[in-house]
Amino acid sequence: MAEARVDVVELEVPVTSEDHLKGPKDAPLTLVEYADYQCEACILGFQAVEKLMETHGDRLNVVFRHFPLMSYHPMAMPGAMAAEAAAKQGKFWEMHAKIFGAEGDFDDEDLIRWAQELGLDMDRFERDRNDAKIEQRIRKMRLDGARTGVNGTPTFFLDNWRLDVEPTHQHLSAYVDHFLAHIQS
Repeated sequence: MAEARVDVVELEVPVTSEDHLKGPKDAPLTLVEYADYQCEACILGFQAVEKLMETHGDRLNVVFRHFPLMSYHPMAMPGAMAAEAAAKQGKFWEMHAKIFGAEGDFDDEDLIRWAQELGLDMDRFERDRNDAKIEQRIRKMRLDGARTGVNGTPTFFLDNWRLDVEPTHQHLSAYVDHFLAHIQS
């Protein structure tokens, strides 16, 4: 297994039905990711998590939480707002994939085009992506992440263990396999 630091850390806010969940709700493991849509390492993390869901998706629940680094990435918050607006219409993961698929190079026109491609009600999308309550929710996710010890992106938690690893499928898969082996024994 890759050399990495693993800390037992209790998430400031436990996983709830309010989170963006992907995978079986009764999976033995939950991976929580804090990320920014324009962060290069987060883009690699997105690709790694997508592959992880292909290889371990029946035993893993993935949770995504926004941690926009606005001072470095000017489109991080607009991207998060667009993803949350899409979530209001049941299309969070689809918008999430489109934003990360742009590999950090997107603008407001792209967000609008992707919403149209997803068949979203555009009046509602525009209203929601400009809603102060949605922005407040994203800022709260970021603050809760910081209180839990997130100080950069991406940051992963496997159950209550913070993983400081390279965001690659190889590294994440090794930890998931290790944790699953201990659960089964």
